[in-house]
Amino acid sequence: MFHGDGRTRNNWEGLHRALTDLSTEELTAIQERVTRSFSNEGITFTVYGDDETDEHIIPVDCVPRLIAESEWRELEAGLTQRLKALNLFLQDVYGKSQATRDGVIPEEMVLGCPQYRLEMRGFTPPQGTWVAICGTDLVRTNDGFRVLEDNLRVPSGVSYMIANRKAVKTSLRRLYRASKVLEVEQYGRLLLDTLTELAPTERASPSIALLTPGIYNAAFYEHMFLAHELGAELVEGRDLVVRDDFVYMKTTAGLRRVDVIYRRVDDDFLDPSVFRPDSVLGVPGLMDAYLKGNVALANAPGTGVADDKSVYAYVPDLIRYYLNEEPTIQNVETYLCRRPQELEYTLDNLDKLVVKKVGESGGYGMLVGPHATPHEREDYAKQVRANPADFIAQPTLALSRSPCLIDGNFEPRHVDLRPFVLHGQTTRIVPGAFCRVALRKGSLVVNSSQGGGGKDVWVLEE
Repeated sequence: MFHGDGRTRNNWEGLHRALTDLSTEELTAIQERVTRSFSNEGITFTVYGDDETDEHIIPVDCVPRLIAESEWRELEAGLTQRLKALNLFLQDVYGKSQATRDGVIPEEMVLGCPQYRLEMRGFTPPQGTWVAICGTDLVRTNDGFRVLEDNLRVPSGVSYMIANRKAVKTSLRRLYRASKVLEVEQYGRLLLDTLTELAPTERASPSIALLTPGIYNAAFYEHMFLAHELGAELVEGRDLVVRDDFVYMKTTAGLRRVDVIYRRVDDDFLDPSVFRPDSVLGVPGLMDAYLKGNVALANAPGTGVADDKSVYAYVPDLIRYYLNEEPTIQNVETYLCRRPQELEYTLDNLDKLVVKKVGESGGYGMLVGPHATPHEREDYAKQVRANPADFIAQPTLALSRSPCLIDGNFEPRHVDLRPFVLHGQTTRIVPGAFCRVALRKGSLVVNSSQGGGGKDVWVLEE
């Protein structure tokens, strides 16, 4: 909200005036209304602990984060560029593997990735779209926005973006109108357009289903929300059956063909006849139907090889290689512990770095060096030494902070940004994002599973 010398930034002046004109009681009432809207709608997430699993209402802060439209358009261009290159990379690694032959990225890093699926070799998905729905995590430092990571498998959080908007817009209606905020509510229509473009070409009015692991999944609220937005059927694996390499949904009127599946089930559980045989979440025969072009899957199986945290370090080179362009949004500086020199640097500087397991997500399996105890760093160093290729390290970033209403007072908290990028015949991005907030004072971890919350993002028309 402020420059380093205390002056209010131009985009924030209206919001700053509006907030400072409100009494503590009025601010508290606004925050309570926002929180109550999440509670009333059952907008939850699940925290998986060592001993038990707890379901919580997503904490939401009533103070929006503001971004100028011109700045947003730059992000939009960079996200479009990045997803285009990642789709080309996936087509390449499951095809001719030209990038590895040309030495752009080590072949062993690609083929050795647990998310690389041999079953996808030689396949081209509809429109060449391996990733139809992408959630890219961005952080802002003194040097501008940086990509923290790409989420290309089953990215979540878009329902929170829309729920945050609904709650805050309702509670700050007059300020919202005066601020000329660009809308995000059209996301469901754009997602429907994208999925429709991936359907088998002979189907004039394709049938779309959203495949969920079921009510015990951490993101089940989002699955229900998106199925409603799409006008799609929400199905579990047991609701689908494959006949003669076509997928059908069981209904009271008999079997009905399904053309597009927006799957929120991980690769391993999609088809027990191909992946994990003990899976009860998937559909036997689904992969055969998919590989023969009789049903579309969004996202395609095997996309996880492109959001592996080791592969992430090569994305700027992949953009240059496939597009002959310089990356519009830069990566965060990354050290690959598989490289001996970078391993030694990481071990020598654990107290200054954030170290992550390449296959983990949700804030799990990471060490925030400056906030860890010497004993925790020592234990973590043993893991890194044992399997260096499983880890990357990054500097502890001076993440941007945004004002939050904490116990009736405005306090700064670290934030990141997760915009959602859709890709079918074209790329579509709504002007907004899920802004995640590290609600614990001083914390850099924004994940909901680690005590984080969310806030609305206002892209202001210029």
